[in-house]
Amino acid sequence: MTQTTLRRQELADAAIRTLARSGMRGLTHRAVDQAAGVPAGSCSYYFRTRQELLRAAVERLAELDIAEIDGRPALTGAASADRIAEALAGLIELWSADGRERMLARYELSLEAPRRPELQAALRAAGSRHRAVAAHLLTAAGAPDAAADAHAFVALLDGLLFNQLTAPDPHRLTPEQLRDSVLKLLHAFAGPRTHL
Repeated sequence: MTQTTLRRQELADAAIRTLARSGMRGLTHRAVDQAAGVPAGSCSYYFRTRQELLRAAVERLAELDIAEIDGRPALTGAASADRIAEALAGLIELWSADGRERMLARYELSLEAPRRPELQAALRAAGSRHRAVAAHLLTAAGAPDAAADAHAFVALLDGLLFNQLTAPDPHRLTPEQLRDSVLKLLHAFAGPRTHL
């Protein structure tokens, strides 16, 4: 990896932290420089416009998400519905704890996207891998129309993640409840004719 690539990655990570902590209004080139601990002007050198910086943050979020998805064989290979549910629940737990900053930044970007078509396009492209994984998982679970249902499945999982990130303690699901909820979703998409 080149020094330029490393610096761009470092700045994208700092942009993600800034989004999570300060929201869209707090995301400036100067704030990213400070979060990254680099000289003033570094961020604007690598990302001339705010649009370029936002795109870099989206692409970095997707890169990190995919690495974590790929690190769970039950999500990318052949697996039973039970193993898929366990792996998805574990991923949601990870993203609501260690990955909390990243997920908060992703929600900030998602809420801004309807006002910025270019950001919406970048998020849609970044999310295409999530939908492809969802289609694979639904196929493994026996869903009759996995490709068509992938978007809804991702949206429902996203709702579980949002709850884990934002709900007060007594309203968050336990790991067992989370796993059971994901398993119920898989069963619902597979339909009554399929036995998992």
